[in-house]
Amino acid sequence: MDTKRLITRRRALIAGAAGVGGLMIPRYWKDLPPTYGNILRMGDTLTYAAHRTLLPRQSLVREYGRHEVTSFPATGTTNPGSLARLPLSETYRRLQSGSFADWRLSVEGLVAAPQSFTLADLKQLPSRTQITRHTCEEGWSAIGEWIGVPLSLVLGAAGMLPAARFVVFHSFDEWIDCIDLFDALHPQTILAYGMNGRDLPIPHGAPVRLRVERQLGYKSMKYVHRIVVKDEFDDGGKNGNIQNGWAWYIGI
Repeated sequence: MDTKRLITRRRALIAGAAGVGGLMIPRYWKDLPPTYGNILRMGDTLTYAAHRTLLPRQSLVREYGRHEVTSFPATGTTNPGSLARLPLSETYRRLQSGSFADWRLSVEGLVAAPQSFTLADLKQLPSRTQITRHTCEEGWSAIGEWIGVPLSLVLGAAGMLPAARFVVFHSFDEWIDCIDLFDALHPQTILAYGMNGRDLPIPHGAPVRLRVERQLGYKSMKYVHRIVVKDEFDDGGKNGNIQNGWAWYIGI
C-alpha cells in the first residue's frame, strides 16, 4: 500500500473520531476537561462532555436504604503508618496512636482565609448522611453508609475565590488528585468521617476520606490531610492518576 495514502487515511480516521467527540462537546471552555486535546485522553473528553451536557446540573446518584448496605472490602493502602517508605508514615502512626485528636485538614490556595480543621471542627459543621454504591474500576461494587461534611461547606468556610477552577487533594499515602468545581460543589461530594454508623475505619481512609459519588471509586481518595484550591489543572505528577495509567475523569 502506498505509504502516503496510508498516512492520509490514518489522519482522516483521527480527525473523524475527534469530529464525533466535537459533536458532544459544549461550546464553552469551562465544560471541557483539562485533558482535552490529548488523543490518548479522548475517552475522558467524550465521557466528561456527555455528562456535563446531558445530565441535570446537580443530579444525584441513587441512594439506598440501610437494609441494602453490603459487605465492603478495603482495597489499596490499608494503613499508611505501616509503610515505612512513605514520608508521612511516622506522622500518620503518631496521629493514629492519639485517635487523630491532633490531625489537621489544611485548606489553602485560592481562598480568602486559609483554614486548618480538626476532626472535631468538621463534625461541628452541618453533616450529610448518604447510602451509596461504590463502583470499583476492578469490577466489583458495594453499598455503604457515609456521614461527613459537604466539601462545599468546607470550601465556603475558607472563602474560595472566584478564580478557583480545581480542588486538589493530598493524602497520607502520597497520592495527589483533583476534581473540578462541578464535582467539588456537588451536594453528594463529602469529606466522610464515618462509615456504617461508626468512625471511619483505618482501611477505609481514617480519619477522613473524600467521597465523589458521581465517579468511579478511586476518585474517592482515602487519608486526606491537605486541600489546595487552584485556577490551573494539577495532574499530581508522579503521584497522580494520569502518570500512573489512570484516567482523570471517570464519571458514572
